[in-house]
Amino acid sequence: MSPVHTIPLSLRFGDEDSYGHVNNVRYFQFLEDARVHLMSRPAAQNSFMDSLDPDHYTLVGRQEIEYRAPLNFSTRPAAVDLWTTAVGASSFELGYAVRDRVEVEGSTTAAFAAVTMVLVSRSTGRPVRLSEDQRGILHSWDGPAVPFRRPRTR
Repeated sequence: MSPVHTIPLSLRFGDEDSYGHVNNVRYFQFLEDARVHLMSRPAAQNSFMDSLDPDHYTLVGRQEIEYRAPLNFSTRPAAVDLWTTAVGASSFELGYAVRDRVEVEGSTTAAFAAVTMVLVSRSTGRPVRLSEDQRGILHSWDGPAVPFRRPRTR
């Protein structure tokens, strides 16, 4: 798998739980941090966040995570690989791999995840269609399906 974007992740000693590895709840924060970082990055002239007008924002519609190996505290940065797996009318799906180090060679994938984001109107609370510019930004991050061990059901 070749990730589209790799976001370095600083682990904190407090991320570990009494079992001696990063607690599963922290992974969702890692996904959010990576998503906000990527969506705020310029893609050509605009970032995805810059493409939103004041009436629109994104919400998490669904999250799925599959843990593969424990992630332990280290002063060496871990990494979240992030890419787009699907773009719909008002939603898009992001794929993730959480790894124990930024360097791909020799790293261990601790988890794979998929998150569905929905573009919503603040005034109506309803989903709205992604613009062509937004779709273009999202497609510029296209990558492979998330390699979950168990087939996903929809």
